Amino acid sequence: MHLGRLARHRFLIALSTAALFAGASAASAESVIKWLHLETNPDRLGTWQEIASAYEAEHPDVKIEFQFLENEAFKAKLPTLLQSSEAPSMFYTWGGGVLKAQSETGAIRDITEAMDADNGAWRNSIAKAAVDGLSIDGKVWAAPVQSGVVSFFYNKELFDQAGVDASTITTWDDFLAAVQKLKDAGITPIAGGGGDKWPIHFYWSYLAMRELGQDAFNAAKNGDGFTGEGFVKASQELIKLGELEPFQEGWLGATWPDTMATFADGRAAIILGFENTATPTIQKGAATDGVGLAQENIGRFPFPVIEGAPGLVTDDFGGLNGWVVTTNAPPETIDFLKYFTNQENMAKVAERNAVLPTTIGSDSGVKDPTMKAAAEQMAKATWHQNYLDQDLGPNVGRVVNDMSVELAAGQIAPEDALQQIEDAFSLEM
Repeated sequence: MHLGRLARHRFLIALSTAALFAGASAASAESVIKWLHLETNPDRLGTWQEIASAYEAEHPDVKIEFQFLENEAFKAKLPTLLQSSEAPSMFYTWGGGVLKAQSETGAIRDITEAMDADNGAWRNSIAKAAVDGLSIDGKVWAAPVQSGVVSFFYNKELFDQAGVDASTITTWDDFLAAVQKLKDAGITPIAGGGGDKWPIHFYWSYLAMRELGQDAFNAAKNGDGFTGEGFVKASQELIKLGELEPFQEGWLGATWPDTMATFADGRAAIILGFENTATPTIQKGAATDGVGLAQENIGRFPFPVIEGAPGLVTDDFGGLNGWVVTTNAPPETIDFLKYFTNQENMAKVAERNAVLPTTIGSDSGVKDPTMKAAAEQMAKATWHQNYLDQDLGPNVGRVVNDMSVELAAGQIAPEDALQQIEDAFSLEM
């Protein structure tokens, strides 16, 4: 009897030990994807969490852990975090110069092989311009999720008053003629934000893209520099616009909210802005009366081409965002990103969160007519150029912003402005 109890006791110990090791093995087998983000919008975050929970349900050995850093803290702390044992598995990127610098540290993963697996299934599911925009030297360094395009928005009633037909504005000269026609009718043509500066860099950037075309523009970024003839011509065209005095009184000190209010109040006929500039929510928030322009009173057209120059109307300028995978992230991170960026999930994000997804076909979720028009334009993009204050890095970008305002205000000659940009660029090379 004693031996039987002893044998049973030993058996229970062995069973408990086996269970303990099995539990430890199961715990160690669980992969934790640490998702670092800077999202403060609870609705958008809620959609992400719902998608993450669905993935966890399908992959019970994977746990997705959300980590948050405020925008400025994110920028300040990320470089140190990436070199530590607490590095996230995936994190947010705007692309451009910062992503390029990160790619050279060894802290992040080249995901080209995953993009090209299964005959390029993942790559081919995403808009080519978006993948190219987050690629460096032919390697993909981030999974694109959303993009944006800067376009002209206009007040249809004010255009009608001035006798301007927006459908005829296909070249830069057409645009300048429309600006003059609005002025002649006593209407302020454009809401401009010279105080924040970056809204004016939209003009210089687009003009440079139109003057040079993609190949020459990329050659400039890759070492040819910014003092060439195409950049001189673009700068001259911005000066030409400024000489028409197209902006509202006080534009040099106007912030972006001021600029938005000028357009939303009907105090200027045109604004060059983001894809969501004319959405009802943004309109309401910007307008002095809390109402803004009626949706049906807002039209939209792409930045026109420059006649005789190589830039295409389908060459877009705007934001581009994605998710970077770190070097030591669990392999499931890439699988989750494939899942997150599939058509069904991106359509859900687009519908609920008013963003323009980069996954092909997911723009079906975009319901707002203004956003839908932007999505349709982006789907046809032959080239997507990221904001230059992101693409060239903050130091060069700051000079581009400054020089854009000075050119529009007629305060500097093209050659002098371009030399300042070139000097800043040379320091980054």
